[in-house]
Amino acid sequence: MNLYHCFIDLKDDAKALSFALALDNWMGHLQAQGTIRSWRLLRRKLNLAADSCRDFLLEIELDDLSQLDRAYRLAASQSDDVARLYGQVSQMIARADFGLYRPFPDPERAERVALL
Repeated sequence: MNLYHCFIDLKDDAKALSFALALDNWMGHLQAQGTIRSWRLLRRKLNLAADSCRDFLLEIELDDLSQLDRAYRLAASQSDDVARLYGQVSQMIARADFGLYRPFPDPERAERVALL
């Protein structure tokens, strides 16, 4: 399992609930296509965060990196549905930073350590 984190700030004129709905439609499409396992959207609470923290955190769970690759290929396909769904989300984003994470120690590493 891998976790793809997207740290997001919206444009000043973007509405948070509109963003959440557009994101639900886009992530639902990716999930229906089998290119992601699950996802969730989190919002900073009470503005309790460092300056480097974005307003929203999108966490996408993936089975493996090949699934992430399929999600990227689907997004790049620019079919009418993809262009519309992705466009509705991306037009509201002012800034986004990304990171790919994995559980640690991962199962493979834990097995190697157990052998020592």
